[in-house]
Amino acid sequence: MNKKLAAALSGGAVLMLVLSGCGGDDGDKKADAWAKKVCDQWQPELKKIETANADIKRVATESSKPQEVQQTDSAAFATMSESYKTMGTALQSAGVPPVKDGQATQAEAVKGFESTSKGYADLKTRMDSLDPNDQTKFAEGLKELAGGLEAATTGGKEALAQLKAGGLEKAMNSQKGCQVTAASPSPN
Repeated sequence: MNKKLAAALSGGAVLMLVLSGCGGDDGDKKADAWAKKVCDQWQPELKKIETANADIKRVATESSKPQEVQQTDSAAFATMSESYKTMGTALQSAGVPPVKDGQATQAEAVKGFESTSKGYADLKTRMDSLDPNDQTKFAEGLKELAGGLEAATTGGKEALAQLKAGGLEKAMNSQKGCQVTAASPSPN
């Protein structure tokens, strides 16, 4: 019943497989210093997101009771909401990135992470409102939630695209804090 949610999450919640790829050449020292500030603050959040995503997949693939699914998913959505909010704050506090249109790049990326944070907070609220005692309605509610995941993660995906387009991809990829282990995608 929760497998669709797990499949949707493997594509969405771990959108933070940050700017994918390996580090490049030396690049601009100012951009590297800026990226280090951001990525050092992002690292614990990326780990929390990975753990929350793994918890959702675990209860989705095991024969978990609806109450356990609800509690686990609700807690995971709360964690993800807070982590994306913290990541946006980290971008803001790192200062304007030293690239062309740095202020606009930063503002758009922060807005994207805030949008994803709000999206996960909304998913948590919707998860909490499901009745785990009515299995049919609960299963229908989970399907609706799985459909809402794409919308929830759009802002974060746009934020990453903004940072890439702003010329920060290489600097961020070279930082250990922005590198996470990629989970293999689940078949649908």
